[in-house]
Amino acid sequence: MSLACGLPLLECVYCLACARWAWKRCLHSGEVDSATWGLASADDFEPVPRMCRLVMANYEPDLSPSAPLLFAPPGGYGIDPACVLRRRTYADTRGRVTPYLLYLDHAHADIVLALRGLNLVKESDYALLLDNRLGKRRFDGGYVHNGLLRAAGWVLDAECDLLRELLETYPDYTLTFTGHSLGAGIAAMLTMVVVLNLDKIGNIDRTRTRCYAMAPSRCMSLNLAVRYADVINSVVLQDDFLPRTATPLEDIFKSILCLPCLLGLRCLRDTCIPEDAMLKDPRRLYAPGRIYHIVERRTCRCGRYPPVVKTAVPVDGRFEHIVLSCNATADHAIIWIEREAQKALDLMLEEENTLAVPSEQRMERNETLQREHVEEHRAALRRAVTLSVPDGRRPSPYGTFDDVEQHRQQPERSESFPPAGPRQRMSWNDLIERVFDKDEDGQIVLRSSVLL
Repeated sequence: MSLACGLPLLECVYCLACARWAWKRCLHSGEVDSATWGLASADDFEPVPRMCRLVMANYEPDLSPSAPLLFAPPGGYGIDPACVLRRRTYADTRGRVTPYLLYLDHAHADIVLALRGLNLVKESDYALLLDNRLGKRRFDGGYVHNGLLRAAGWVLDAECDLLRELLETYPDYTLTFTGHSLGAGIAAMLTMVVVLNLDKIGNIDRTRTRCYAMAPSRCMSLNLAVRYADVINSVVLQDDFLPRTATPLEDIFKSILCLPCLLGLRCLRDTCIPEDAMLKDPRRLYAPGRIYHIVERRTCRCGRYPPVVKTAVPVDGRFEHIVLSCNATADHAIIWIEREAQKALDLMLEEENTLAVPSEQRMERNETLQREHVEEHRAALRRAVTLSVPDGRRPSPYGTFDDVEQHRQQPERSESFPPAGPRQRMSWNDLIERVFDKDEDGQIVLRSSVLL
């Protein structure tokens, strides 16, 4: 009798939780996520459309001048085929990583490695995406996506020598990793590993390395996402679903036959678990680095508006809610990202030309913006400490991390890795693995010998 009386009550609680979840989702718009952020400048955002076109070039079967371009945006890719130093297809990578190309951009003094996104008909891409579980891979004091990190190690094994040679030949050029969707997560992992092992590619300065991740998957814990915001930039178009997908992707695929059960559990979780509790979960993954949010639609308004780019290094409110929108999947397409990013950049440049800002004032403004970005990054790190984000670290006056904790909490830096023999080359995945052990519970932890 008591059980029969309790069932209607349980059903009411479940229905109320689902109704609250649906109410919050129906009223939530993509523009709300960045409502309090500042506007991006043209100089900061200038590389984004160019990087999108380089990523799109991976889809072309032939980039030679005589071959027809099948997927080129209006105006073409804007690249010199002779400067495409290397292209890797699925046959070359054997499914270890998505196809990519290495481009030497003399016009912008940049060395770019661009990776394409998920191929829906390639089983190897799904295997790469599903090679992870919550808390499986610990790296540099946080958690990362295991499959994406291993893919980054494969790319560095294949291209490390060429990258080092190019950086030595062109000492004034920057090294940029970029990608879309699955490739964006790999690009973010590449940037992290390279920054921690700068001596392996010629002892370049950290400021010469950067990343532009287009519509990235959630691939690193919050402390890493904030700490690497000075070198990693994520670009999100309006309502894109992937950077907002907090449920582990492997759970979605495994629960595809019982998706209503999964959605019901998500309703209860969103209702009962506060956001500050989610922030304190060290295994929860987030979109990496500084975020550029392209906003082109308004709530309860039809059509598209001139795109506006907002930017910040958010700690709380970092795209935590999926937007119920008919454009949630369309906004993930690299074609739309490139198109709207180029429109936004053209509007920024047009506004600057209208104001006729003198070159000296423009240089001063760029220097001011750089200082503001550094201060914003430090404020985000302080905010992470205030919110008790696991492994959140305060910035130092001279860099990203605290000087006292730098040697104690950053053991994965390049000088801490055991050296390989003169004739024996260590692979990057082996280099990553040698810094870690497994504890009694099977968790990957830092070796005690490396901490010394």
